[in-house]
Amino acid sequence: MAESADTQAFWAQLRSTTQARIGLGRTGNALPSSEVLALRAAHAAARDAVHEPLPIDEFAARIAGLGLGTPVTVTSRAADRSEYLRRPDLGRLPADLSQITPGDFDIGIVLADGLSPRALTDHGAGLLAALATQLGDYTVAPPVIATQARVALGDHIGEAMGVRTLLVVIGERPGLTVADSLGIYLTHAPRPGRSDAERNCVSNIHPPDGLAYTEAARVVAGLVAGARELGRSGVELKDTSRTDAVTGGDTLVIAQEGSS
Repeated sequence: MAESADTQAFWAQLRSTTQARIGLGRTGNALPSSEVLALRAAHAAARDAVHEPLPIDEFAARIAGLGLGTPVTVTSRAADRSEYLRRPDLGRLPADLSQITPGDFDIGIVLADGLSPRALTDHGAGLLAALATQLGDYTVAPPVIATQARVALGDHIGEAMGVRTLLVVIGERPGLTVADSLGIYLTHAPRPGRSDAERNCVSNIHPPDGLAYTEAARVVAGLVAGARELGRSGVELKDTSRTDAVTGGDTLVIAQEGSS
């Protein structure tokens, strides 16, 4: 039985507010063919985002053009994409860090392909430019590009760079609505063995539908300042966008203007 005009209008209004697949309708006991095909197309896009390699030379040239220094490229111990997906542990370990020259920098930034190299290709340069603007009061090391990378690979890179705070910009796991989303993982005093509880994450960065570059960079700048004051990052470092900065015990809450 066909949906009434009121029902169609109801679901159309809700669908305009979310990327979730809701109110898709039905044909008999099944989804309409158009929705089945759309789901298959989204699944194919997610798979492609995982397997499509990062165009290293082109991407490195774009990053170099931002004026933050010539980027160094490193890779994990995962030999190829297949091994990277089967062996997450190898993606957390560096193959060789001899190209990295240590220095005295406040901030290090690793641009990692993660589970969506496409996300880094699409948004990496724009997000890095926004981060450089927001972190202008700090010294920032030349960026590092990491392939076949998991978040914890950054701990080894950050230690080799000699930075006080590390930002890992990484392609997030693709879903059936978004295949090109970036996340930023902040680790203060990076070193091998840091746990996820010792990091802060800003995720869902993929304008225009996700978090904007400038907003993500603004939140990160607040977290960097908080980590330096607190002396650590992770679960004890909080971010809020609508309240004044308050300190309670060993937990620092960083205030931001606007909404997150």
